[in-house]
Parts: sequence; C-alpha cells; structure tokens
Amino acid sequence: MRDLLKIFKSLSDETRLRIIYLLMEREACVLEIKQAMRISQTRASRNLGILHDAGLLKARRDGPLVFYSIDSKLIKQNCAGLEAIVKQAFEMDHTAQLHRERLKRPASRSTAQEAGR
Repeated sequence: MRDLLKIFKSLSDETRLRIIYLLMEREACVLEIKQAMRISQTRASRNLGILHDAGLLKARRDGPLVFYSIDSKLIKQNCAGLEAIVKQAFEMDHTAQLHRERLKRPASRSTAQEAGR
C-alpha cells in the first residue's frame, strides 16, 4: 500500500505528469527535459528524482549524464493503464505537444556544454 501511495503522490503534480508524457516519447536526461519543457535544471532534476523514487522511472548512467525512462514493468504491476490515461490527457494539450517536439530536436550547444561540466 505504501508503494501505491508514493506513486499517486508523485503523480499529483502537473510538471511530473508532463515529464511522464515526455518520457513516453523516449528516454531523456535532465538537460533534455529542461530544454524541452523550458524549466530550470533544478526543477527538472527534483521532479525526475521524485518520479524515480516512486519507482516510475528507470535511470541509466552514460558518462556524466543520467538518462531516465519509464519503468513499464512496474507501472503494469501497480497501475495498469496509467500510460494510456496520461497519453489521453495530453494528446490534445498544445503545450505538451510542443514539449515533445522540442525533445525530438537535437540538443542545443548550450545543453551540450552544460553536460560537459
């Protein structure tokens, strides 16, 4: 029960729901989420951390970067249908579509420079 409560608490924020929707497109690092959503790196990191801590995301380290992706196995075990609900909620949301389009673009030079720090 505690795990389920943690999952629902993590999903009670619009930014985190938007991040889930972005990660349904593909895995991404903090800098890509920051660039796509035009939010601060701190805000992106904090929200990714909350989703990861709740068990909704997997993390994969590649050099200095950590790439996050949806943990579909856990979602199917604990909240079957969550991905469909999120997809349906954001399909007609212009801002969410804009975020996904930005995620599809190559990272900007400033993002690449930040990653090298």
